[in-house]
Amino acid sequence: MSLPFGGGARPLWCSAGTPRPPPPSRQHCGAQAGASQRSHTTPPGPPCISRRAKMTQFLLFEAASGYALFEVTALDEIGTSVDAVQASVTDLSRFGKAVKLTAFRPFSSAANALEQINAVSESQVTEDLKNFLTSSLPKVKKASSAKFKLGVSEPKLGSAIQEETSVPCECNEFVGELIRGVRAHFTTFIRGLEEGDSARAQLGLAHSYSRAKVKFNVHKSDNMIIQAIALLDTLDKDVNTFVMRVREWYSWHFPELVKIVSDNYQYAQLALLIKDKATLGEDKLGALQEIIGDEDKAREVVEAARMSMGQDISPIDLVNIGTFAARVISLAEYRQKLATYLADKMHAVAPNLAALIGDLVGARLISHAGSLTNLAKYPASTVQILGAEKALFRALKTKGNTPKYGLIFHSSFIGRAKQRNKGRISRYLANKCSIASRIDCFLDQSTDAFGAKMKEQVEERLRFYEEGVAPRKNLACMKEVISGLAGGEEEIVLDAPVTEKKKAKKAKALAEEEEGSKKKKKRSAEEEAPVTEEKTKKKKKKASA
Repeated sequence: MSLPFGGGARPLWCSAGTPRPPPPSRQHCGAQAGASQRSHTTPPGPPCISRRAKMTQFLLFEAASGYALFEVTALDEIGTSVDAVQASVTDLSRFGKAVKLTAFRPFSSAANALEQINAVSESQVTEDLKNFLTSSLPKVKKASSAKFKLGVSEPKLGSAIQEETSVPCECNEFVGELIRGVRAHFTTFIRGLEEGDSARAQLGLAHSYSRAKVKFNVHKSDNMIIQAIALLDTLDKDVNTFVMRVREWYSWHFPELVKIVSDNYQYAQLALLIKDKATLGEDKLGALQEIIGDEDKAREVVEAARMSMGQDISPIDLVNIGTFAARVISLAEYRQKLATYLADKMHAVAPNLAALIGDLVGARLISHAGSLTNLAKYPASTVQILGAEKALFRALKTKGNTPKYGLIFHSSFIGRAKQRNKGRISRYLANKCSIASRIDCFLDQSTDAFGAKMKEQVEERLRFYEEGVAPRKNLACMKEVISGLAGGEEEIVLDAPVTEKKKAKKAKALAEEEEGSKKKKKRSAEEEAPVTEEKTKKKKKKASA
């Protein structure tokens, strides 16, 4: 008779000393197509434990005071589902019976704690962690043959541990809830560790860890560029939207002004200055000319106000229009100040990139990459299509043509190139942008000489595509920049090894040619010798005959 669970699995109550339940009853449920069906009713009993109960479970917890290893001994106390563990985590009496402390290795010092946590955050296994796991866990030759699993909080850390120690690791919601319970009751598991000590250790380590992560050069703060370009794009949209609202609102009173003045900033200033068109006369001609910058247009505005077809509006409406126009003007002025600030910041952080491709495009490249360091790590092919990810994936999905450019399309070089040369100039420009970002990221001396020279190279390449004029070589241009920065000393240092290498290559090539010619002569002499011997033998045979 087979067991109710099937597959020959041994139920939990079949262990020694546990009474066996009564056999299941059989009920006849009728017959179909001449065959009777029987159903087994399972008697009420303990719930079936999942596979986690068959395999020993360990937990690795990285505390501020050291590494701790826990063993899950009684899953029936807390349950095998995530919801059951969540409900039992807050109850120390239940959770303490299910999880036991196996080993604890405190950090030797605050510096050692910072080193270990930095390695764990980057998913690296240090020697201390490796020695702790190998000495505390059962020995394992292969991960597939292990009879236990180590629960970790990060999957990347688990894969690194498995590569280093062959210990099988797992990271899921169930393990996460168990580690959350360990974190909540950690001070009760460690003898001699009070709650205040743990809090002080966490605070000190948090300060050290954050200080190391936030440490940067004030003059190389690319985060300010990312925030500034994001705010600049937002202000452009907002100012444009608000000015269009001012145009639509004030056009009911003075519709002719829209046709005369097309600039948004000037229109808002004029709306604030004119207010009621009936009061506009020759006395305001100087103020109008100062805003517009053209005397003829200023007189045209005055004449249009006299013959305007717009309706009259109440003074309270004019007050609201003037208040809103003043707010738009203040936003536009702040936008100009922000653009100046961004230009200064780009010349301080990435001067070569700004000199090559411009402040706005360079700032957008840094913002899209996340930082100047990330942009320096990108290859030129990635920089070329940076910002066109949607078009790239759509082209790969539909097997169409991939995009030729992304954010660098806003550069003036690509706009000036002809349609057949846009792809080639974008590749060349992306290559120069990649070099400029690496120079800005890793060069200690701040200079824009490389960017200015590379801009000249892009201009020469563009002229080569259009007119066929051959551009200068990159090596000559870079030597020119270095010699200009170092006063001519660097050029000598760079030239000497190059000439020596060329001479060594030529000498080596000549020696190889001489050796080859000698070997050929020897081979030809060896091949000719047997032939002459055979001829002499044949002559001797003929003479004897």
